[in-house]
Amino acid sequence: MTALPAARPRGPRRRLRWLPLAPATLLLLLFLGGPIAYCVYIAFTDMQLTGSSATHFVGLDNFKQAFSDDKFINAVVLTLVFTVLSSIVGQNTLGLALAALMRRASRPVRTLTGAVVIAAWVLPEIVAGFLLYAFFNQRGTLNDILEWLHLPSQNWLFTLPILAVSFANVWRGTAFSMLVYSAALSDIPREVTEAAEVDGASGWQRMWRVTLPMIRRSIATNLMLNTLQTLSVFGLIWAMTRGGPGTRSQTLPVFMYDQAFLKALIGYGTAVALLLLLVGALFSMVYLRLLREEV
Repeated sequence: MTALPAARPRGPRRRLRWLPLAPATLLLLLFLGGPIAYCVYIAFTDMQLTGSSATHFVGLDNFKQAFSDDKFINAVVLTLVFTVLSSIVGQNTLGLALAALMRRASRPVRTLTGAVVIAAWVLPEIVAGFLLYAFFNQRGTLNDILEWLHLPSQNWLFTLPILAVSFANVWRGTAFSMLVYSAALSDIPREVTEAAEVDGASGWQRMWRVTLPMIRRSIATNLMLNTLQTLSVFGLIWAMTRGGPGTRSQTLPVFMYDQAFLKALIGYGTAVALLLLLVGALFSMVYLRLLREEV
């Protein structure tokens, strides 16, 4: 005899199932949804921090101003460069390389390497920024090393500011990728890699044809998390260059801070923040699409 499916709760019983979630839902709406909704409202106004003029609804004027502002376009380009160099290429590639090398290293080497890499990750962002400022400064550690090697030195924070802050973000954030890939690589059965080695596959072929396909979901997840974190980096860049010289390292978070708090244009700065949120959402949609295709 075929068992009948269990009846779904109806009426009051079904509503009572959501009762335990009501406090958490209320808190989320109050402390998360409320500020977000208020920020969306501000983005469509000309609110300022200073001045006696009243706040007026201006519609899409802030967004139109952004797309006609050369400094905003420059910030978008630099944000993409910073994200690609320091997150998609730098942290992701270096984290995978470190995780793969540490699997073959001895225990003392793994312990020392892990301690050094994770130490950079646990440092507060502003502290890491000052450390890297001292490293790249014209009278800093990097130029001292170059002079000791009889190589020409330069003012890295002036000549190559976006590359300097990208390197700083790689140095600080690689540990997260290393931990993600270490966990992913440890889940690969040794029998699989040993079988590929017996078949004559080289180390590069094993990595490209065996390892990477088996950890592709971890790669997509790590890329998504790293990208979203990198898009919001502010303290590191502000401590090293303050977006300068001029606007040559002014990414969107720095540009947003400059407009909203230094120039007191809260409405315009909030509109830029919403556009930054849109950029993050686009990256997330791409990565989520990749993850869904792997299921």
